[in-house]
Amino acid sequence: MELDENRLDPKRLPRHVAIIMDGNGRWAEARGWPRIRGHEEGTGSIREITEECARLGLERLTLYSFSIENWRRPRPEVLFLMRLLKNYLIGERPTLVKNDVRLTAIGRLDDLPRPVRRELDRTIEMTANHRGLNLCLALSYGGRAELVDTMRSLANEVKAGRLKPADIDEKKISQHLYQPGPDPDVVIRTAGEVRVSNFLLWQISYSEFVIRDECWPEFRTPQLHAALREYATRTRKFGGLTTKNSTS
Repeated sequence: MELDENRLDPKRLPRHVAIIMDGNGRWAEARGWPRIRGHEEGTGSIREITEECARLGLERLTLYSFSIENWRRPRPEVLFLMRLLKNYLIGERPTLVKNDVRLTAIGRLDDLPRPVRRELDRTIEMTANHRGLNLCLALSYGGRAELVDTMRSLANEVKAGRLKPADIDEKKISQHLYQPGPDPDVVIRTAGEVRVSNFLLWQISYSEFVIRDECWPEFRTPQLHAALREYATRTRKFGGLTTKNSTS
C-alpha cells in the first residue's frame, strides 16, 4: 500500500507519542491461536512503528510494554513475555543502530529478571549516544508507583536539607519522575479500549487521546499515520489557551 505522505503535515506532528499496546492476546484468541502468538506478532508492530516514528523525526515514543499489574498474569505467560523481551532487546540492536534510535526505559526496573535487566542495560548503553528518536519502554511500570517513587525522592531531598517543602511545585515533581522531558502530545490506544490503565498519570494531563479499533499486531504504518492525522485535527487548549498542534 502506498502511503499518502502529503496528508501528514510536518508542522502538526507531535514531539512525543505514547502508545498503550493493547489486544495481543485477544487478536490471537480470535484466530484460535495461543495468546503468546499475539505477543510474538506484536513485536513486528513495535519494530515498524519505531522505524516510522524515527523516519518522521519524532522526539520520543513511549510504549507501555509491561505493567506492574502484568506480573499477576499466569506464570507461564509472564515467563514467556520476559523471554520475548530479552530476545527483543538483543535482536533489535541492529535496527536501533541503523535508525539512530536511543533506547531508554522507565518503571521499577529492578523487578525484571536479572538476565533481562542485563540485556536492557546493554542495549541502553549501546544506544546512549544516538541522537534520533528516544524509544522509551515502560517496564514493570505503573503510574501510581511512579508518583509514589517521585514523592519518596522528593522526601529524601527534603530530609537531606537539599530542598525546602515550600519549593516543591509542579516543575520539581516533573523533574523527579522516572524520565523528565516533554509530556506526551498524544496517547494512542489500540483494541478499542477507552481507559488509561495506570499509564503516565502525571504526564498525560493535557494529552490528546486517539483510540484505534485494531489490536496491536494489526497496528502498522498506515494505522499510525491515521492516528497522527486525527491528532493534527485537534485544537489543544491546555485548560483554556487555544493552541494549534505544532512542534513550534
